[in-house]
Amino acid sequence: MKAKRIKNNYADATRLKRSRYGIRWKMYAILIAFVGVAIGVIWFFQVQTLNYFYQSNRFGELEKTALLIEQELYNGNRADEIASAKSDEYNENIWICKINDGTARIAFYSQSTRGVNNRSIVANLDELYRRAEQNGGRYIALVSREVNADGELVVVEDNLGRAAGLPFIRNGMENLHAVYVTVKDTRDGAYMIIQSSSLTPVTVVGGVVQSQFVFIGIILAAAAMLTAILLSRIITKPIVTMNEAAKRLAKGEYNADFSVVSGYREIDELGDSLNYASRELAKTDNLQKELISNISHDLRTPLTMIKGYGEVMRDIPGENTAENIQIIIDETSRLSELVTDMLDLSKIQAGTRRPQMQVFSLTQTVRDTMQRYERLIKQDGYLIAFYSEGEAEVYADRGMILQVVYNLINNAVNYTGEDKRATVIQRINHGRVRISVTDTGEGIAKENLANIWDRYYRVDKVHKRATVGTGLGLSIVKQILELHGAAYGVESAVGAGSTFWFELSLYGDDKKIDSPDYIEAGYEEQDNDKNEDSTR
Repeated sequence: MKAKRIKNNYADATRLKRSRYGIRWKMYAILIAFVGVAIGVIWFFQVQTLNYFYQSNRFGELEKTALLIEQELYNGNRADEIASAKSDEYNENIWICKINDGTARIAFYSQSTRGVNNRSIVANLDELYRRAEQNGGRYIALVSREVNADGELVVVEDNLGRAAGLPFIRNGMENLHAVYVTVKDTRDGAYMIIQSSSLTPVTVVGGVVQSQFVFIGIILAAAAMLTAILLSRIITKPIVTMNEAAKRLAKGEYNADFSVVSGYREIDELGDSLNYASRELAKTDNLQKELISNISHDLRTPLTMIKGYGEVMRDIPGENTAENIQIIIDETSRLSELVTDMLDLSKIQAGTRRPQMQVFSLTQTVRDTMQRYERLIKQDGYLIAFYSEGEAEVYADRGMILQVVYNLINNAVNYTGEDKRATVIQRINHGRVRISVTDTGEGIAKENLANIWDRYYRVDKVHKRATVGTGLGLSIVKQILELHGAAYGVESAVGAGSTFWFELSLYGDDKKIDSPDYIEAGYEEQDNDKNEDSTR
């Protein structure tokens, strides 16, 4: 009950950590927030700062025209053409005045075809000159088109005494002009350039834009919602479909299909990866079930025989013989080997068993391994031969490589044909030594070769008790050779037997290959075709 309560609490905590909202609703919220920010930015620039940008643009045009006229006057040229052209282009009235003894006299005047003459400027040329001089040769102001009762210039706002700032445009500017005054010394004396431009009240435009924002906001919000719905169909629907398939996979339904019509590459690749994982999990699950069945059979058989012979020796007089005791010893050894192989495989996969590298003779290691099969050769008639091209030294873990050779020979013995023949061949080529073990069994179909090294895999679905070894040998061989970075493989065809091989680098480059050495066990004559290297 306590364990169940802890499990339920953990499940509740996991659910609390999950977000309450799915990706679809988060997408809606993000798009609506984006639309809100966009509307705010547009409102700020089109309404709140519209006056400022309009003012900056108009005074920028005045300044550009003044600079062009100044350049012409400084070079001693007439500025009439430029003043006339810019007057029409920028809708300006332009006066070019010659300064003599502090008095301004009009030398040229250009009125825009769309402009209105400003009488206040003509009546106050000397006053504008004085103000420009006081401000360092440049004066910017908003002035009325008319003079006051005393004939004086009516200045609404100017930059006199300030650092060349622009006056802020205000409401009610229908009778105001922007005035830009420049005083310039040239080769022909001092000149004053006066530019006057009408300012369009932008408050009315701003009011119209502001009233439109309600409709703009509604349209953008609707567009955002439609976009979110469309994106949810394109993006979230395949993810939701995969999530449902993943839940079925977690329940053990390995036929869950993650293939969806998505329309974009990442989801397609994810679906392919999950389908591959699903197939691998299904295969692993089936192979694990087979492993449990096979291992339980391999464990049960020796235990049953040990128990049976023990009971016979206990209950039947005269059965306490050396033969019965030897059977019990053999079955105990088989059981011990099975447990040892399972532990070795687990240690290698867990990384707790690492190679202890040393230099040793691979050829002598194979010879030592061959001695283990003397009983099989003498009692059961097996024919096992070893052919080598001289002596080969390698740098590896001798115990592990001996285990590799032993397991490969065991595999050949277990699956060889009725002639009970197995051949071990050592070849040396280009600084590498290859050990190949060939049997004369039924062979392996091409589609099964990729899985033959798998821990749980068996070619024959009917469990067959190994003559020698435990049946886990090829898995151990694979793990050991991969730890050494060695090449390995299998060549087989149905009805033609199988050849398992591996390669290691020779230790040193100056090793001399001696004359071939041939060890024959169990028969006196070796077929010529068995002396040839079985390589890819």
